[in-house]
Amino acid sequence: MQSPRPEPAPGDPDTPTSSARSVSEAEPPRCPTRTRLYRDGEVADEGFPAERIGTLLDEGGDTVVWLDLKDPNEADLRIVTEEFGLHPLAVEDALHAHQRPKLDRYHSHLFVNVYAVEVADDATVRTAEISAFVTPRALITVRKDDFDIDGVVSRWDLEHELVGEGGSGFLLHGLLDAVVDGHSDAIEDLQERADDLEDHLFTPERGFDLRRMGFRLRRSLADLRRVVAPMHDVLGRLMRNDVHLVTDALQPYYQDVNDHVQRAAENIDSARDLVANVLDANLTEQGNQLNEITKKLASWAAIIAVPTAVTGFYGQNVPFPGFDHHSGFVTSASVMVVLAVGVYLLLRRRGWL
Repeated sequence: MQSPRPEPAPGDPDTPTSSARSVSEAEPPRCPTRTRLYRDGEVADEGFPAERIGTLLDEGGDTVVWLDLKDPNEADLRIVTEEFGLHPLAVEDALHAHQRPKLDRYHSHLFVNVYAVEVADDATVRTAEISAFVTPRALITVRKDDFDIDGVVSRWDLEHELVGEGGSGFLLHGLLDAVVDGHSDAIEDLQERADDLEDHLFTPERGFDLRRMGFRLRRSLADLRRVVAPMHDVLGRLMRNDVHLVTDALQPYYQDVNDHVQRAAENIDSARDLVANVLDANLTEQGNQLNEITKKLASWAAIIAVPTAVTGFYGQNVPFPGFDHHSGFVTSASVMVVLAVGVYLLLRRRGWL
């Protein structure tokens, strides 16, 4: 859970004072913010203070506003909370980290929580939590971690004409599309690593720990599944008619994102099965190698037992044929060699050596 931020020290010129109404007017700003205004399907303004949102929305026309906040506190959200009537429970979820991916419906808005992901060089999955308040005329995004929001803006610019038909639903689609594409890229990366793991099973490479990498991949896939699997429910609820967010023009776009989510979940399951099969095969192969070593050790022990038995027989303290003669030594040595060679050839013929 995110720890509360310390209160500003009185008289500190480098700390925002309580007189600053929101992050956009504080000097220096409490948290990075971005704003954009769409009117009649076109970008009409951007980079304006959050305090102007209410005024801009009252100017009329088909107006949609986007506000982005990076790691805000409760005071940072106070202006938009009052402006759009955000529910206290939704605000609390937006401020506290490690919420599950979900969609909550409130009287005046929707609350969406999702996770963007990326795969590190060591095959671990890094997540970035993103919360969004969705009203008919505004999208307010709250980012608790680093996330490429510029990529989302680029997607909006490529199909900005849909803003007039979809409103805030179009903006939310761009965000979800970028997040789900990141899921697909992460799964593809982990699938390639799983394929490499399978190659190392029968062509081991010096210094490569197959078991360690296998367990790491299995954990990463489990972490990824926890943030991908709930997305199907989130998309399904968003596309319901009673939500009144996805218009007919946006329906195919949301369905496309939902299809990507389903495919991503299926690919995760197939990759997990592949990693599990590789680990099981590696364990079986280790068992087979141990059996082969045991067979060889038992075979050599049987060969060594032959001269031991002969020398033990001739070492009795009683006279025997050839006792005290060179012929006795030659006989015992010949028996040892013949029997040892015979046992060796028999075991080799049966594949034990």
